[in-house]
Amino acid sequence: MIITKNSIIPGKHNKPILTDVFYNQDHAQKPVVIFCHGYKGFKDWGCWDLMAKAFAKAGFFFIKFNFSYNGGTVEQPIDFPDLEAFGNNNYTKELDDLESVIDWISKHTKCQAEINTNNINLVGHSRAGGIVTIKAEEDNRINKVISLAGVCDFGKRTATIGNLEEWKRDGVKYVLNGRTKQQMPHFYQFYENFVANEERLTIKRAVSNLKIPYLIIHGDADTSVLIDEAYHLKKWNSNNLLKVIEGANHVFGGSHPWPKDTLPKALKEALIISIQFLNN
Repeated sequence: MIITKNSIIPGKHNKPILTDVFYNQDHAQKPVVIFCHGYKGFKDWGCWDLMAKAFAKAGFFFIKFNFSYNGGTVEQPIDFPDLEAFGNNNYTKELDDLESVIDWISKHTKCQAEINTNNINLVGHSRAGGIVTIKAEEDNRINKVISLAGVCDFGKRTATIGNLEEWKRDGVKYVLNGRTKQQMPHFYQFYENFVANEERLTIKRAVSNLKIPYLIIHGDADTSVLIDEAYHLKKWNSNNLLKVIEGANHVFGGSHPWPKDTLPKALKEALIISIQFLNN
């Protein structure tokens, strides 16, 4: 298996996008899977390397990456050494980053013999479930899309709501990262960006307009993004496929760090479902 870690793709917002690529080198063109991490997430979190290897073993060309303003750096891609960048992140920057990765894999990679650019698929976890859904609706290069414990409404998320008068006055609000104990800043530009792009950033609109296969996977024990959000995603487009994993939490049994060399049971089940969906 070929594994290339921490390659740099230029972003559109003056920060690099760090990417990892996993594939079996057999000179056969493979379907592409691009994975997007969620809020307060990063490409090297917990089980994501094991997930990447599982997709590659199943015959996919797999890419995961850090959003350029996720708070990581080239030197320290894990966790959040750059809180200034984190505070300046927003949804449209993440959409632009994903577009840059799609452009890169479509045109600029040296692995064209291994890639089927007519079969590009997106997987997004948590907040990125919304990001990949919006991008899939607006980019005709995308073949299929998977929302993994994905959100259904950006307007109701923690990063968007709050005491607007206080947030505008102070220019920043903070959200505690329960794992790292950091106070994660959100500068007021996040809200301004959301309001300015609200129609584009309405997940319901994107889901309703999707013309490609869309899989929703959610755990019924998810306390971070309640399963009701998955039911909303399903009802907005009758062609959507919903798979509920019993007992699965928001990260499908994973954690960071993940010391084992096997996937947690719930995430393994989610991957089997995903691979079958992508292969059909």
